[in-house]
Amino acid sequence: MADKSNKFDEKLPFEAAIDKAGYGLYSYIMTALAGVAIISFVCIVFASTIIVPTSACELGTTGSQQGLLAAGPVVGSLLGGILWGYQADNRGRRKMLLVSLCGGTIFNLVASISVNWIMLMIFQFIAALFASGLYSMSMSLLSESVPMAKRNLVVLLVSSIFLLSQGIMAALAIPIIPLPFSFHLPALGIYWNSWRTLLVVYSSPSIITIIWLYFMQESPKFMLVKGHEEEALKILRVIHRINHFRSKEEFEVLGLQQEAGQEAALTSSVKEQVAPLFKMPLLKYTIIMTALFVINQVGAFLVWLPTIADQFVRIMQTGENSDLNMCQIINTESPVDDSVTPCSLNETSLLIVLGVGAMQSIFNFIISIVVNQVGRRNIVMMVTALCGVSGILVNLIPSALGSAVVFGVLTLGVVVVGLYTAITVSLFPTQLRALAIALAMTGGRIGSFASIQILNLMLVNSCDAGFYLFSSLFAASAIVASFLPDDRRGKVAALAKEETHKNELAIKTGND
Repeated sequence: MADKSNKFDEKLPFEAAIDKAGYGLYSYIMTALAGVAIISFVCIVFASTIIVPTSACELGTTGSQQGLLAAGPVVGSLLGGILWGYQADNRGRRKMLLVSLCGGTIFNLVASISVNWIMLMIFQFIAALFASGLYSMSMSLLSESVPMAKRNLVVLLVSSIFLLSQGIMAALAIPIIPLPFSFHLPALGIYWNSWRTLLVVYSSPSIITIIWLYFMQESPKFMLVKGHEEEALKILRVIHRINHFRSKEEFEVLGLQQEAGQEAALTSSVKEQVAPLFKMPLLKYTIIMTALFVINQVGAFLVWLPTIADQFVRIMQTGENSDLNMCQIINTESPVDDSVTPCSLNETSLLIVLGVGAMQSIFNFIISIVVNQVGRRNIVMMVTALCGVSGILVNLIPSALGSAVVFGVLTLGVVVVGLYTAITVSLFPTQLRALAIALAMTGGRIGSFASIQILNLMLVNSCDAGFYLFSSLFAASAIVASFLPDDRRGKVAALAKEETHKNELAIKTGND
C-alpha cells in the first residue's frame, strides 16, 4: 500500500486530475460531438431562415407573418434557455442534453406536417423551447471534459462549427429546395413538398447526436460538484484510458478534493443557486456578459441573410444596377422568372450563405490560433469595433460588389459569440456555469426577438437607419468589453485563480 501511495496522488484538485487524464482521442470525440450538437441546435432554432421564404407560397404568408414565423423559434429559445441551464447544473449536462435533443427532434418532425403558418410557428416554437439549451449545455460538457490548457481551443473550434452551421443548412437545402415534387396528403389536406422534406432532414443531426451522446460520459466536474467523487473518478479513468489508448499508463489519482463553496451548492435551492449571479463579485460579470450578448445583434442580419442573398443575386443577374448599395438592392423589385419554382431560393444565393458561413468559420479558427497571445477580451474589442464600423459603411459605398463585401465583414462579427461563451466559462464557477451562459444568452435572445422584427420592418421602410442602428450598437460592445479582465497568456493562470477564489467565496458567503 505504501508503494501505491508513493506512485498515486492521494487527493488532487479537479483541474490537476483532468490534466492527468490528458488531451487525446476522447477529447477529439467530445469536441466533434459538441460540434454536431451545435449543428442540431442551429438546424432546429434557425431552420426558419430557410423555411420561411420557401414555404411562403403554400402557406400564403405575408411579410409580417413571415417575421413572426422567423421570431417564433427565437422566443422558444428565449423561454427555455435559463430553464435548461438550471436543469443542467442540477441534473447533469449529459442527461439534460438527451432530453433536450429528443424533445426538439420530435416537435421539429411534427412541424413538417403543419397545415398552416400558425401550426408551423407553434411547433417550431416548441421544438426551439426544447433545443434552446443545446448550445450552453454542450459547451459546458465539453469545457469540463478537457484540461484547462485546451479549453479555449476546443470552445473556439466548436464555435467555428456553430458559425458554419447556417452554411451547412444552406448546403442541405441546395439539392432539396429546387425540387418541384408535390404529393397530396388528403388526410391532412396538405402537399408534401421540398420545404417539408427539408424540415425532416434538419432533424437528422439531432438523431445522430442522441445516439452518439448515449455512449459518452457525464461531466466529471459536475459529478464532483454534486458530491459523487467515486463517479467522477470513474469518468476520469475512462477519459484517461481513451486518451492514452496506445499506452498502458495508469491514471495516478486516488481521490479528488472538493473545492471551496461546492459543498453548499449540493443542497442549494433555486433562489440560493441563482442569487450569487446577482451579488458581487459575480454581479459585475453577469451584467457585462449579458449586455454583450444583448447588443450583439449581427444575428438579426443572418436570420434574413438567405432572403437578402437571394435578392442580391436576382438583381445582379439582370446585368444592371451595379452602382447600387446594399439597401438600394434590397428595395429594388426583382424580375420574375417563370422557369423557377415559386418561392424557392436561388441556388447561387444558398452558395453565398454557405460561403459566408465558411468565411466566419475560418475567421474564428484564425482567432483560436492567436487567442492566447492576444486575449479573448482584446479580440472582442477589435472585432466588434471593426465589424461595427463596417456595418455603418455598408450603404455609403456606391457599388453593389463593394457594399456586399463590407456587409460580409459585418457578418464576421458573429464570431464573438464563441468568445463570449469562453469568457463566461472562465469567469463563473462550475455550479453556476451553465446557468450563467444560459442567462447571458437569454438576454441575447430577448434582443434577437426584438431585432428580428425591427430589422424586418426597417429593411423595407428605413433600411439605412437599420444598418446604422444595429452596427452602432455592435461597435459599442468594444467599450463594454473593456471592463472585462485582461486574459492574455501569462495572465491567464493568475486571473483564473484569482477569479475562481473570489467567486467561490461569494457563493459560500451567499449560502451561509
